[in-house]
Amino acid sequence: MTNLYIIIALLLFVAVIYAFWRLQKKHIKFSTRVFIALGSGIVYGAILQLIFGATGEVTTGAIQWINVVGTGYVRLLQMLIMPLIFVSIVGAFTKVEGTKDLGKISATVLTALLATTAISALVGIGSVMLFNLDGAEFVQGAAETTQIAALDERKEMVVDLSLPEQIVNFIPSNVFADLSNSRSTSTIAVVIFSAFVGVAYLGIIRKNPEDGAFFERIIKSLYAIVMRIVTLVLRLTPYGVFALMIKALSTSDFNALVNLGKFVLASYAAIITVFLIHMLILLGYKVSPIQYLKKTLTVLSFAFTSRSSAGTLPLNIETQTKALGVDAASANFAGTFGMSIGQNGCAGVYPAMLAAIVAPTVGIDVFSPAYIFTIVAVVTISSFGVAGVGGGATFAALIVLGALDLPVAIVGLVISVEPVIDMARTLLNVNDSILAGIISSKRVKRFDESVFNDDEAIIKSDI
Repeated sequence: MTNLYIIIALLLFVAVIYAFWRLQKKHIKFSTRVFIALGSGIVYGAILQLIFGATGEVTTGAIQWINVVGTGYVRLLQMLIMPLIFVSIVGAFTKVEGTKDLGKISATVLTALLATTAISALVGIGSVMLFNLDGAEFVQGAAETTQIAALDERKEMVVDLSLPEQIVNFIPSNVFADLSNSRSTSTIAVVIFSAFVGVAYLGIIRKNPEDGAFFERIIKSLYAIVMRIVTLVLRLTPYGVFALMIKALSTSDFNALVNLGKFVLASYAAIITVFLIHMLILLGYKVSPIQYLKKTLTVLSFAFTSRSSAGTLPLNIETQTKALGVDAASANFAGTFGMSIGQNGCAGVYPAMLAAIVAPTVGIDVFSPAYIFTIVAVVTISSFGVAGVGGGATFAALIVLGALDLPVAIVGLVISVEPVIDMARTLLNVNDSILAGIISSKRVKRFDESVFNDDEAIIKSDI
């Protein structure tokens, strides 16, 4: 009987997938299809859990096949990450109007990412205090015990490295290995290598314009090819979002949500607060938050469901350039840098909250201004090189807790609600990178207001 129920569940899944394909053939707007997929996934996943349970054989069996679509889609996006980082950053160097703009763009993007990370850490600490979570103790079940044991192994990889050694790890020694994403810091290593290639191009274009122009044409061709692949993969977004949301809702541990409800509420309160601060920053740059949200709902929704800043990179850059009016150089720098530097959710709010929660258990006064400043400073510095994929927040938390000499078991104790919080954290990460792109574009005076205000300038429905 179990196999029959699994087959029925999968047939319904295929029927909905076919319905999305029909919507695409009718040229229904891309954003509309994504939101329909999002809502359908929530309903389908909730019904699946309600009838068969989160760990039931039917749910587990159906999700194994549904994962082929959801996880397969995310992997296709991840396949594009390293090539896209390379052509985006090198391409950005070919698009800037001289080294003056290059300096402004890179400095502005990095400043925006790190400054908002510091703010995020401060908000995270404030949320812990508001919800009286400082010194809180959480229930340790079987899943948490297993996770804590696994964390001890990862801790040795991180804590044993001094800050200078961690910085050295960012520098690529074998770029081909990093292009295959073989290390936890491969992303930032490829960013650094691509920046060196871009700087070398600027030197060649001055001394030998002919060779420089030839290289520029190669990069433009590569960029066009990669972006065409991006377009092909993005056409699968409604199907991927539908499958990912089904998994998220059908396998969520709602008992854990109740047990750790206060921590979940505090996390979401902090994330929403930082998001509102982002909107205030936009207002400060005379950018309408309402129009901004209309243009970014699709990419932010995908970030929320996929839980992958890296996987969202192609859609991130497309949204900035085609829907928001951000110049290509700023969009490429902000999108790629924001994927591994200064992530507000995973590297800002989350590790700061855990540090503030656990500090009183070892006799530290978390209300001390000096200690608050220490947490913010460590979080901001440690935000370099956090991978924009699942597990990046855990990596960031281990670095921060290790640097502050705090116990890391807290990371394992909240593992049950990690997926629920990670969705919002990823949305915040992506939003911060887009914000950095807008600020940079505004500073170099290349922000296209006409594109931003044009309601028709969105991710095209034929994607």
